[in-house]
Amino acid sequence: MQIIEVTNLNHPELTIYTEHSEKQLATIYEPKEGLFIAESPKVIERALDAGYEPVSFLAEKGQLKEAENIFDRIEDVPVYIAPDEQLAELTGYHLTRGLWCAMRRKTLSTLEEVCRDARRIVILEEVVNPTNVGALFRCAAALGMDAVILTGGCSDPLYRRASRVSMGAVFQIPWTYLDQDGLDSIRKMGFKTAAMALRDDSVSIDDPALEKEEKLAIVLGTEGDGLASSTIEGCDYTVRIPMACGVDSLNVAAASAVAFWQLRRRF
Repeated sequence: MQIIEVTNLNHPELTIYTEHSEKQLATIYEPKEGLFIAESPKVIERALDAGYEPVSFLAEKGQLKEAENIFDRIEDVPVYIAPDEQLAELTGYHLTRGLWCAMRRKTLSTLEEVCRDARRIVILEEVVNPTNVGALFRCAAALGMDAVILTGGCSDPLYRRASRVSMGAVFQIPWTYLDQDGLDSIRKMGFKTAAMALRDDSVSIDDPALEKEEKLAIVLGTEGDGLASSTIEGCDYTVRIPMACGVDSLNVAAASAVAFWQLRRRF
């Protein structure tokens, strides 16, 4: 590895960490795929395992030893180092466990590729908070979901906070975006759809009919407003998690954990 000590906060090679928003990084090489920032050794390791290519590293000077197993896997990739205080001044953040990595995005798989062998998938509609997206991915990976499908208004799973909160699960579970045909594309692949929503006609999440479905798509909506009425009307089931103590709903990430556990494939 090429270790380069940062002595000038205006170093031109560091502009991807300091001057570009995550949205700008995602489109920096258009029409080719752009970049994203992975944060913390665990997340970076899982990105490498999934075949993502590192462009450079930004590391706290005292944390190099902790990341030795990562640096042993790379060649000819610059590692820029500085004390924590200088990095915080440079980036505006204290680096989680002292390590960031700029990585190249990959071409997304198609909806058909992601769903081909899946039996339980997750559809996220307009979930805009990257923390929630990351938590949803972590729950999906841990609780037996086969893929995650997002609408265009969702936060990007490769945004730094989303991938960090997911503990790298965004690199472990297949995902892509819903195409222009929306849920019709999912139905054509044989999935029944279950909208998680608070409605009078909802069935309980432990309804035996749900467990018996061979292919099921669990549909979760945006924070606060939940799913659009048109989405709910277009689903095969409307599903409710029973509540106690007068609580009317759960955070979308908490609700997802309950739903994924109950509706996971058991056959």
